[in-house]
Amino acid sequence: MTLPDTAANPAGADRTFQVDLRGLVDLLSHHLYSSPRVYLRELMQNAVDALTARHALEPPAPADAFGIRLYADGSVVRVEDDGVGLTEADVHTFLATIGRSSKRAERIAEQRADFIGQFGIGLLSCFLVADEIHVLSRSARTPDAPAVEWRGRGDGSYTVRTLPASARPRPGTTVTLTPRADAAEWTRPAQVHALARHFGSLLRHPVTFDDGTGGEGASVNPESAPWSRTYPTPGARSRALAAYGEEVFGFTPLDTIELDLPAVGLKGIACVLPETVPAGRRHGHRVHVKGMLLSEQAEEILPEWAFFVRCVVDAESLRPTASRESLYEDDTLAAVRDALAERLRAWIARAAASDPDLLHRFLQAHHLAVKSLAVHDDEILRMLLPWLPFETTDGHTTLDEFARTHRTVLVTSSVEEFRQVAAIASAAGLGVVNGGYTYDRELVHRLPEIRPEAAVADLDPATLTAHLDPVDRETELAAAAYLAQARDALAVFDCDVALRTFQPASAPALLVDSREARHERTRSQLAREQEGGLWGDILGALRQEAPRAQLILNQLNPLVRTAVTIDEPELARTSAEALYGQAAMLSRRPLRPAESSLINRSFLDLLAHALRKDS
Repeated sequence: MTLPDTAANPAGADRTFQVDLRGLVDLLSHHLYSSPRVYLRELMQNAVDALTARHALEPPAPADAFGIRLYADGSVVRVEDDGVGLTEADVHTFLATIGRSSKRAERIAEQRADFIGQFGIGLLSCFLVADEIHVLSRSARTPDAPAVEWRGRGDGSYTVRTLPASARPRPGTTVTLTPRADAAEWTRPAQVHALARHFGSLLRHPVTFDDGTGGEGASVNPESAPWSRTYPTPGARSRALAAYGEEVFGFTPLDTIELDLPAVGLKGIACVLPETVPAGRRHGHRVHVKGMLLSEQAEEILPEWAFFVRCVVDAESLRPTASRESLYEDDTLAAVRDALAERLRAWIARAAASDPDLLHRFLQAHHLAVKSLAVHDDEILRMLLPWLPFETTDGHTTLDEFARTHRTVLVTSSVEEFRQVAAIASAAGLGVVNGGYTYDRELVHRLPEIRPEAAVADLDPATLTAHLDPVDRETELAAAAYLAQARDALAVFDCDVALRTFQPASAPALLVDSREARHERTRSQLAREQEGGLWGDILGALRQEAPRAQLILNQLNPLVRTAVTIDEPELARTSAEALYGQAAMLSRRPLRPAESSLINRSFLDLLAHALRKDS
């Protein structure tokens, strides 16, 4: 941008911005458009707008009466349309003024929905691949209107001249580019044809491409959108939509969901992904506006929880951003997002009601997405919570089946807690659900809303130990000395030791220790270390009796029955440490450094004892 000479503008006088066109084109290429390839989309959009205006001027004309013709032979790229054309005044107003809409100002309000974009900025995108733009146009508004030629150059200069009507016998506009050498990647005939199909395959006006070899022009959009066609049977329609989804996205959909929102002129399909998608990964969706591809990565068209589908839609009333590569976030887009979300909910409801096999395959792949939805959506919760799979002491099963077997459903607060108690709880006949995964604990607690006869409670150590059988008094007394040695050895871990009988007999010991209990012991230890200081006073005020872990030895296990008879103090301590270490590893929680050291030490001590005994 340059400033005018101050000598020619007295102080306080209005001044006019002077635009450095080369700088502006550089700005567009690096910050507005994602790639130089958009030049062809912009030219095609301008042509579509011109055709829309031509049809408004001549309503009786059939939709395919006027079209768009593309030409590229390696030396030039040309886009020709049979649209409304431009007068000389239009050329001065719209081609030489950046950002001015190519639609007549007095008609913008009532016709804005009929057009896609703005001529000024769109035409500037051509400077991404060419140094000169040649426009030849003839207006359809005035009979015998002369042809008008406009030449714009990358240095910001342009020329306009009027030519005889014979220079362009029919109304419409032709834009010709002479590509720069460094733009060959985007202007080769094969690339131009590919870009035209990429952007314009769903356009409602006929578009043809000619590569200059003398053959007949190839159709860019030979067929209408698949959802707009008629089919002999519903099955044929479903297969055609699935085939289109596979062509566009590269996977065979688990199912296709038709999308139709007449209020905004939106039609399309949602393709259900056949495989699990990591939670939170959002896929981009293909959004066309009036047939022209706007974006392949429009995440904003669906809510975050709908990451199990990919959509391709064509809409009339969605508003593009200035780059026309994404959607403008406004009330219309928000309403469309909500309406499409409702269509997905309706599809899930139909599958639950009438297609159990499809629902099963869907939940196998996408149960996490449905769980995230069910947490916030009562309707989905009522429909699908009984069908959702959970990890339980009966294996992976649905809550509906699990609740029929277990009157009280217990749920853990973490994965490690479930793994710690699963085998013992199962042998004791307790029904426990792993609540450590995202959404699971919250959903299990909502089961009584769907099944009032079901009871749900959090699993705590007391519940589990209450279901373990005590040993007889004589056995308890015989093991008392060993248990005392074991408690003394494990006091450093705030761990008590008890003797019980439980299944499976192959499990020598069970370590019952919740994450909350470990945190409380850590806080208490910190308070003791900080005693007398400011933090000690604060933590001391919060101090309460810290819950202790419990190492429960299984009297049914042969190894434990042998261990409790040990009368050598050091060997008793070592065996207790080894049993604690093995139980800690089986719990699959992260080991503290002191526990890792204990496991190594107890193993070496037991090995040394065995070697001494053998010698």
